[in-house]
Amino acid sequence: MAKVRPFCGLRPSAELAPVVSSRPYDVLSSQEAFDECAGNEKSLYHIIKPEINFTPIADEHDPKVYDAAVSQFAKFQKEGWLKRDAKPCYYLYSQTMQGRTQYGLVVAANVQDYVSGVIKKHELTRADKEEDRMKHVRCLNANLEPVFFAFPDNDVLAQVIDKTASQPSVEKFTSAEGFGHEFWVIDDEELIARITEAFAAIPYLYIADGHHRTAAAARVGLEKAQNDPHHTGDEEYNFFLAVCFPASQLKIMDYNRVVRDLNGLTSEQFLAALADNFDVQLMGAEEYRPAKLHNFSLYLDDQWYSLTAKPGTYDDSDPIGVLDVSVSSNLILDRILGIKDLRRDKRIDFVGGLRGLGELKRRVDSGEMRVALALYPVSMDQLIAIADSGNIMPPKTTWFEPKLRSGLIVHSLD
Repeated sequence: MAKVRPFCGLRPSAELAPVVSSRPYDVLSSQEAFDECAGNEKSLYHIIKPEINFTPIADEHDPKVYDAAVSQFAKFQKEGWLKRDAKPCYYLYSQTMQGRTQYGLVVAANVQDYVSGVIKKHELTRADKEEDRMKHVRCLNANLEPVFFAFPDNDVLAQVIDKTASQPSVEKFTSAEGFGHEFWVIDDEELIARITEAFAAIPYLYIADGHHRTAAAARVGLEKAQNDPHHTGDEEYNFFLAVCFPASQLKIMDYNRVVRDLNGLTSEQFLAALADNFDVQLMGAEEYRPAKLHNFSLYLDDQWYSLTAKPGTYDDSDPIGVLDVSVSSNLILDRILGIKDLRRDKRIDFVGGLRGLGELKRRVDSGEMRVALALYPVSMDQLIAIADSGNIMPPKTTWFEPKLRSGLIVHSLD
């Protein structure tokens, strides 16, 4: 059962929230972060991407960069840009995109829940990215950026969310990307107790986005526990920052592929090879979006094609084999195009989120890429089924939007 607790968050004021908060560290480059916060010394990028504090921009793994993060974090607190709440609270955070709003409870999640598997994952982590985030958590002694969890819908928590959202919020603004962000503080002791008890009845939490941040936070917590001769399990370092959303509110967006060449084939040979395992239909110059599971959209030579996997080419009883990312990887990327390692092969790139089919077309039309493949999105039910089965999704399977805004709340480990 999930163990969560309230915490004394470090937060910007309502006026500073849109100034301090930022997109997550891993959705933009160092140069993009530098450009985005030009002239804004209060931007969280100065802490979560501290390489931008150097001219020229420093290597993000240089020891001096981590030192800069520490000094910047101290500056934010000294200047009052981040202030600590006086008592442990839970928080509610809503995001609105294209008229759809999702509400997440901000909690301190438990490190041991991650170790024991109460917090379930569906992706592998890369050692270098995990190490980098671990160093940040360790040197700052805080979780600067939340992880994104889903939980099975729960009536008690739904009531808490509805009651809280009906009250005035402490922050409300629209980010530059056009997403609405709103934030509430839950400091009522009765509500706090109800939240803690309700989570204790939930068997599992699911990592939706933030596998590296979760792994890094857990590693730091375990490291601190090992080095603390008076460790009890109740210390703040045993917990980390998470925003937990009811699973029914979440929508996974498509995560598509673009490939630089046809592995030595002509367009005609490539289409003929596809016909072995797919019903191939020319759709013309108008954008074509996959209509259902096992239907794909292909863009090649200024034309869109519908590809429908033939019966027998996938196994609906296999939680991994049924995924369209598996079908396309096995039958197109590997078998025809010779791409066997999605993580390392330089011939392939990935386009997710709001960029849409237009970005696929643009990258092929520019000559940068030769062909584009759009996939039908994975569902939350599929994600949960895979996590419950103990399996791991193939790389670049899920894309959640909007991303959690960083800097609206910080969790200190002391």
